[in-house]
Amino acid sequence: MPLGTLDRTPPPFFKQGTPARTKLWVLSVLAVLLMVVDARLQWTAPLRSGIAVVLYPVQWVALQPVRALQWVGAHFTALEAARRDAQEARALLAQQAERAGLVEFLTQENLTLRRLLQLRERQAPTAQAAEVLYTLPDPYVPGVVIDRGSLHGVALGAPVMDGFGVLGQVTRVHPATSEVTLLSHRQLAIPVLNTRTGERYLAYGTGERDMPALTLRFVPLQTATAAGDTVVTSGMDGVYPPGLPVGTVSEVSADGGEGFAHVRVEPSARVRDAQHVLVLRVTLHSTTGAQQEGRP
Repeated sequence: MPLGTLDRTPPPFFKQGTPARTKLWVLSVLAVLLMVVDARLQWTAPLRSGIAVVLYPVQWVALQPVRALQWVGAHFTALEAARRDAQEARALLAQQAERAGLVEFLTQENLTLRRLLQLRERQAPTAQAAEVLYTLPDPYVPGVVIDRGSLHGVALGAPVMDGFGVLGQVTRVHPATSEVTLLSHRQLAIPVLNTRTGERYLAYGTGERDMPALTLRFVPLQTATAAGDTVVTSGMDGVYPPGLPVGTVSEVSADGGEGFAHVRVEPSARVRDAQHVLVLRVTLHSTTGAQQEGRP
């Protein structure tokens, strides 16, 4: 074959075309131009919205396996938590049933002894339910506002508790609302009784907002109080009825200063997140009829 008949043009694969550097500059300028136009005129916003609408079904379908796995995991986790809570509730119910029977027996025995000795019966507190509206904004005075006031019979100084223990005391009463100072306040004192040792002390708040606690003041270094002891109201002040749960001793050390021990008490009440409370009203229980029935 003659040489002149061969095609001397290179195949398209080896053609260089526009230099790569020129393409880079052109595309860069075009990208900057599009960004400026988009920032000024917002032309691409409808385009993004349309793409998002088109891709939403695809995204929804792609997320379903992940959501199904999350749902299955959450279901089994909740099931296990519910089973564990049920076991704890049954154990606690058995303990409470045993204690309830003992309390009923001791109450009847105490009533009989008081009748024999012709002593006045203890004051029986009555309570009305209230709901916590909000927390006081004052960082130096831990307190809450409840939805009961003077129109509902709330009195100044009335003790307040939640379903677990003493929460605080009413310090300001309005017609429809009242302010409750929490027991974690530094200047709020509660006379307490150690149910194990019978020791009586004054409990003061530590003022801590993140970890509310109480301290027992004037506790001697030779005290029998130990960690785990339960303290309740002693009723010596005439404000708090005796026997209300206050807290549990969490720490006893000899570094309290001035010859006294340092005793820290964790409150029984949910000081930080209480939602429903009881406002107590201490009234004298009439015993005339009961005494007449108990006497010959």
